[in-house]
Amino acid sequence: MSIWDTVAAPIIAIVNKLIPDKAAAAQAVAQLQQLQLQGQLNDELAQLQAITVNQSDVNKVEAANPSLFVAGGRPAIIWICAGALFCQYILRPMVAAGFIIAGKPLTVPLPGLDDTLWQLMFGMLGLGAMRSYDKIKGVDTKTVSISAK
Repeated sequence: MSIWDTVAAPIIAIVNKLIPDKAAAAQAVAQLQQLQLQGQLNDELAQLQAITVNQSDVNKVEAANPSLFVAGGRPAIIWICAGALFCQYILRPMVAAGFIIAGKPLTVPLPGLDDTLWQLMFGMLGLGAMRSYDKIKGVDTKTVSISAK
């Protein structure tokens, strides 16, 4: 049983005694329940904010680590995406064209990747564009700190 239940039950009982109008009583009870819900949402928001700040601290420590296996995760994902895009959209068509030019058309299509690579690429390019915008505006991201307000 939460603190809201122990506080809300007596208040609802008093409201029901003081206000004989059932519609007004129902409205008062609804408002009290709305306040209870807002309190719960504020508690959940505070918990999510704490989780986000903790994850941000972990990310900072990982990024500062000199080990390639700890700090190299993000760059590795970028290089894997770049390699996959290269294979899918440059190497694969060039190999197929080379077979055609050599007069030996492919009887079996070359294996390829699906089109979800574009979604990943556009997300990464968006992050890169944000960083470029910061550089143009002269924002020194090495001194920027992320803190809870």
